[in-house]
Amino acid sequence: MVNENLSRQNSVVVNGDPDTPEYREAALHDAVNGLRERHPISSASVAFYPWQRNVLLVGFALVAVSLVFFLAPTLIALTLICTIGYIWAMVDRLILFTRGLDASSIMTISDEEALALSYDDLPTYTILVPAYNEPEVVGDLIAAMRAIDYPADKMQVLLLLEEDDAITIEAALAAGVDEVVSILKVPAADPRTKPKACNYGLHFSTGEIVTIYDAEDSPDPLQLRRVVATFAKLPENTACVQAKLAFHNGTQNLLTAWFTADYALWFSFILPGLMRSNSPIPLGGTSNHLRRSVLDEIGAWDPFNVTEDADLGVRIAESGYRTAVLNSTTLEEANSDTINWIRQRSRWYKGYLQTWLVHMRQPVKLWRGLGPIGFLRFTILMAGTPVVATLNMVFWLISLDWILGQPEVIHQIFPNYVYFPALISLAFGNAAVLYMNLVACRETRNAMLLVACLTAPLYWVLMSIAAIKGTYQLIRNPSYWEKTFHGLNT
Repeated sequence: MVNENLSRQNSVVVNGDPDTPEYREAALHDAVNGLRERHPISSASVAFYPWQRNVLLVGFALVAVSLVFFLAPTLIALTLICTIGYIWAMVDRLILFTRGLDASSIMTISDEEALALSYDDLPTYTILVPAYNEPEVVGDLIAAMRAIDYPADKMQVLLLLEEDDAITIEAALAAGVDEVVSILKVPAADPRTKPKACNYGLHFSTGEIVTIYDAEDSPDPLQLRRVVATFAKLPENTACVQAKLAFHNGTQNLLTAWFTADYALWFSFILPGLMRSNSPIPLGGTSNHLRRSVLDEIGAWDPFNVTEDADLGVRIAESGYRTAVLNSTTLEEANSDTINWIRQRSRWYKGYLQTWLVHMRQPVKLWRGLGPIGFLRFTILMAGTPVVATLNMVFWLISLDWILGQPEVIHQIFPNYVYFPALISLAFGNAAVLYMNLVACRETRNAMLLVACLTAPLYWVLMSIAAIKGTYQLIRNPSYWEKTFHGLNT
């Protein structure tokens, strides 16, 4: 069947027979270069625009000079700015959390309502499953796709495998994946990223709605039906429905328990709170269900952004569309290995900074598109999250310096009017996060995660390490996709 993608504002038409080399070559070119050729200012292929680089360099230079000639006043000013930022971010997080406590903040579709949809009510659906060097999860993929309750002739599943990933291709064929899904080999080309593979797969897709699952995901069998019912209930400007993510191995060890508690708070309360606030919603990397027409309009995924999901969520909001959060859960595997977890989280932090830098290239346009509250919240989430996590290490080291017996230095940096607001910020912030984690675990019936909630400060140390690593990589290798290994829970 000839696939002719409807051309809109930012899409491109690739005509011809999908089985021909010419079609595949054109699809690959568009997957890699489409966004940066049609709308280069939205592409993360360039990490820093010249004016952004110059502003940052001038800012660092001014701080460095001030530290040399005015050490104590400069440190005091920086500490005050950081304290205000901490309080601002924490108050906003509590506001979102409070809004997310309202059950009406999240879309809920009952089993009966989902199953009541007739064959004619169900649109065509494409599921993209990108995988790279993951032969161990092929069996899980087969089981998960077979469990989905949706008409087979209206559901297209594309397993996106790099053509030189022989080990996964062989494992997929040996397991009989091609009896359940279609294997689409993505031509080898840089950048080796998930969004590039998804962009390529989009040229072979036939669905009116497109979603992404990771190869190890186990979605709610009725999730696709629930999404269709959700779109039918919401205004026409709803472009995306984000399902909740949780982990099937949350109690494997303390790290997976921390990760599970983190996700419970984020997907059950913070994202629904964002939905009620008309603010941009950073999408999860999986189980986001998108209208194909909107994907064509806004340019699909950025292959150079390592958190392409968050970037797409911002572009959806900036273009005047909305994202809804659905009370349907996809189970996946939580990282049980500390090094593997840091690799993944550092990529997320780097991608958040990438996304902030890309969309701040036109700050006035972004302000108008998101509104004042949306603009400020975008800054808190995208830039504030990794920056705060990075600065945590600095303040922990200052506190350690105090404990080790150099109070005179600390007294110079922290006069009373700085020290006490910072202390209040520390106590308030820690208590607030612990409280939100405990409520999230209680409301999601995860009482076994109590120890993880109470020991969360240890998790924050890992977050800080990952943020420092991600910030460094943003400068050294911004589009490098650090592979997260799966199948570690056995």
